Amino acid sequence: MAELLSPLRCSNSEKRRQKAETVVNVGLAVNTVLALVKVFAGIVWHSQALLADGINSISDVIYFIAVKIFVRLSGKPADSEHPYGHHQLESIAALVIGAFVITTGTAIFWDSIDSAFKLFTGATQAYLIGQFAIYVALATILVKILLMLQASRVGRETGNLAIKALARDHLNDIFASAGAAVGILLSKSGAPWVDPVAGAIVAVIMAKTGLDILREASSDLMDNVPSEELAREIYELLEEVTEVEAIEDIHAHRFGPYLVVNLAICVDGNLTVRKGDEIADRVENRLLDGIEMLRKVYVHYHPSKKLEDAR
Repeated sequence: MAELLSPLRCSNSEKRRQKAETVVNVGLAVNTVLALVKVFAGIVWHSQALLADGINSISDVIYFIAVKIFVRLSGKPADSEHPYGHHQLESIAALVIGAFVITTGTAIFWDSIDSAFKLFTGATQAYLIGQFAIYVALATILVKILLMLQASRVGRETGNLAIKALARDHLNDIFASAGAAVGILLSKSGAPWVDPVAGAIVAVIMAKTGLDILREASSDLMDNVPSEELAREIYELLEEVTEVEAIEDIHAHRFGPYLVVNLAICVDGNLTVRKGDEIADRVENRLLDGIEMLRKVYVHYHPSKKLEDAR
């Protein structure tokens, strides 16, 4: 049966989704403009690095659309088939981002290496890069810094893996545009091969970022929980519940940014079942109130080992 959430929790979940959608919408609009400007400037003013950066922005637009769909779907309420909601779609969205970043980085790398090789061998002519190209690269750095700060803040507030991945991709874009700017400046100083080499370096950074995003999202889907940190927090919260004589076992798994915990505690074996249920309810409420991203707690209680030893 689907879990019935309190109005407050539903309201927080809706606010969380709205913040995530704002980040995606702003990023989508800005990346669309940047993609058009950088590709145009890269072609017209003959900058391989800026063109590579523009292609990167085109890939940003594509996966921002995908992330927008996933973020919207992840906000769907729980149902009989998904009793904990649809928040795992956020992790899937992060996987999409990582895959796009790696694919784009690989394509840009080989294209840039090919261009550098042709310049070295004289198979192609070196064009003079226009001054406007450097202005585009520098403006991109500034815009991306603002987008990264916005996405990082919302990612911390919501715990949304997709938004955190977007923040890291914005940081990746800052490095990409910085590499493009350096390549353009050095090319204008008489070293035309530096521009495509800068594009290749940018591509390697992109691929590394994509791998990191894939690793984090995969760990989340595989229920990789920071058990030591979570266990320490649970122990601290339950110190106030004096009837709990020991914590026997803790298991947890994620769904999106949220947690479900299975907890085994030890209580006085002379207590009635009704009293045991009351203690379990107190434990559950204490943990739900104390751990923000905890959605459900299953509490199992057993007689204390001290009583068994006395027998």
